[in-house]
Order: sequence, then C-alpha cells, then structure tokens
Amino acid sequence: MILNYFKTLRDSPKGYRLATTVFFFISGFGYSSWASRIPAIKEQLHLSEAEFGAVLFAFPVGLMLTMPFTGRILNLFSSRYCMLLGAILFNIVLALPGFAAFVWQLVLILLIFGGSRNILNLSMNAQALEVQRLYPKSIMTTFHAVWSLAGFAGAGLGYVMVTQHIDPSFHLLGISIAMLAVTSCFYPMTLECEPSREKKKFFSMPDKTLMKFAIICFVSMACENTMYDWSGIYFQNVLHASQKITTAAFVFFMTAVTLGRFLGDYAVMRFGIKNILFYSAVLISSGFLICFVLPFIISAIIGFVLIGIGVSCTVPLVFSIAGKSKSLSSGSALTSISTIGYLGFLVVPPMVGFISEALSMKWAFLIMTLLGGIMIFMVNQISEEN
Repeated sequence: MILNYFKTLRDSPKGYRLATTVFFFISGFGYSSWASRIPAIKEQLHLSEAEFGAVLFAFPVGLMLTMPFTGRILNLFSSRYCMLLGAILFNIVLALPGFAAFVWQLVLILLIFGGSRNILNLSMNAQALEVQRLYPKSIMTTFHAVWSLAGFAGAGLGYVMVTQHIDPSFHLLGISIAMLAVTSCFYPMTLECEPSREKKKFFSMPDKTLMKFAIICFVSMACENTMYDWSGIYFQNVLHASQKITTAAFVFFMTAVTLGRFLGDYAVMRFGIKNILFYSAVLISSGFLICFVLPFIISAIIGFVLIGIGVSCTVPLVFSIAGKSKSLSSGSALTSISTIGYLGFLVVPPMVGFISEALSMKWAFLIMTLLGGIMIFMVNQISEEN
C-alpha cells in the first residue's frame, strides 16, 4: 500500500517536493549527528580547545574551495545528479571522523566533508528552485524548516548515543548507512531538469542586482553563526547564567528559527518577499539591541527569539530570488551569492571574539545591531517586483 502511494507520487509536483524535502532532511540530520559527536572526537585525539579549533577550520576551508567547482557542475549537469553526488559523498565521509586515529586524517576528512556538504547544499537548493517553479505559492522556506527539524532530530539522537556510551565510529557509521539507503530510495523521485550549460568564468561575482542580495545573505549568515558560536558565552559571561539556562536560551533561538521557516512561506504569500526581508532585518537588529541595552535573562531570551525569527527565512528567500536571475543561471547565481554569504558565516564570528576581548560581549552584540542596520538599508534598495 505504501509502495503504491509512492508510485502515484512519482513524476508529480508532490513527489518532486517530497524527494527534495528528504534531501534537506539528510543534510540537516547528518550534519547535526556529526556536531553531536565533536566533543568525543576531540577527546579521542587528545586535543586542546585551540588545537581542535584549528582542525575544525578545515571544514569551512573545504566548503569554500569547492564553491566554484559546484557552480560549474550545476551548469553542466542536472541538479538532481549533483544532489546525488553530494549526498553520496556527504554520507560516506560522515562515517569517517570516528575512525580518525591521527590529526592529519581528521583534517583531510573535514576538508572533504566540507566540500561534499557544499555540493549537497547548493544542488538541493537548486533542485528546490526547480520544484518551486511548479507551484504558484512559496515553498522555499519549508525546505529549510525541515533542515532545522532534522538538526533537532540528529542532535537528539546524538544525545541518546552519548548517554548510552555508543562510540562515535559506530554511531556515525550507522547514520551514514541509513542516510545512503534513504538517498537511494528517494533519488528516483527527484526532478529531471535541463542544465544551463552556459559558458561562464570559473567563478562569477553577483551582478549589481544580485549583489544587494549577496550582502543581505552575508549579514544573515554572519548573525546566525554568531548565535551558534557566541550565544552561550554571552549568557555565561555577561549574564552569569547557569548551564541549564544557557542551553534553554539556545533552544529558544533554534525553535524560533525552525518555526519561522515553517511559517515563512505563508508569510511570503501574504506580505511579499521584500516585506519579509525588511521585517527580518528589523527583528535581527532589534534582537541584538535588546541584548545590549537590557542584559537580563528574560530580555535576552526575547532578543534571541527575535534574532531567530529574523534569520530564519532570509537565506531561503534570497536563494529564491537568485533563481530568477536573468544574467546568471540558477547554479551560478546560488554559487556567487553563497560564496559572499559564507564569508559572513566565517569572518564575522571571529571578529565578535576580538571585539569581546577588547571591549566586551555586549559591545560585540551592538556591532551586530549595526550589521542588521546594513541589511535594512540593502532591503530598501530592492525593487518592488521582488
């Protein structure tokens, strides 16, 4: 009966949407599963915080190095083939960190892991843009909501594995095998689409119109990763909160991100993309400003929720607009915008650390408020048709 149901979905918009959603789940679940075992792998290799931080930097390096390559293959091949390649590489490499016996092995694994995640994420967003064209209503933010939900699920399973003293090697190997099986089941349902085969430079910068969205993406990714890296330290160092409250505050933030993405498509249909991007920028700025002006537990949690809602839909909506570019193919547009966006993801959080060291975490959050102001300015430059 279930098989018959899936047969009816094949070659239909619902089937394409379901299959693409599953690939978003694979990405989120796999990444959070790896993240949940980071402390155990650090301990396994007997590394200090500074040493392990340097090792972890291999992941974003691998991601950035493969950006131009990903744009090229998305121009040459259908996004479904690129998505399959990314998913297979991602899940195979996911199984390896627990088996790393030397630091150089983990560095090599993380370089490939970052590259494979980039191929998977850009190609599944390109596939999502193709599926979006089959629907009169917005569906982009829901895909990203599933990614967030998968992140919760992967982290939850990771917690169970840690409490049951399951070795990271067996845990990640099991996830790898399971996700490869899911990939093989749902790949046949993905959408076949013609690649652009455009002859462009190996890497193309966004044009004048897309540059506005690239900067918006930069700000959103910078603010989101700042929350991942520094929200806990803000609660501990500025508010002197307990570990329990610190964890609860981050859960509030992540819940706001997930709910914002699930509600984002409805909001876009009602208010339009430009308005949602504007409200998102205001919420990001307001959230960081609250944390600066009112450094108390309840007000800071409210600030975290506002930031979570603000960053939730920005990147999916920017990707959605990039897919409509007339000067670049979807693959090239996504790659050029993502490259600038990921610079925010990589560069700004370390700067927050330097500012915190020189002044305080509160002042670092004030700088993030100003960054949100830049996003507000850039959104106001967007033409109304978007």
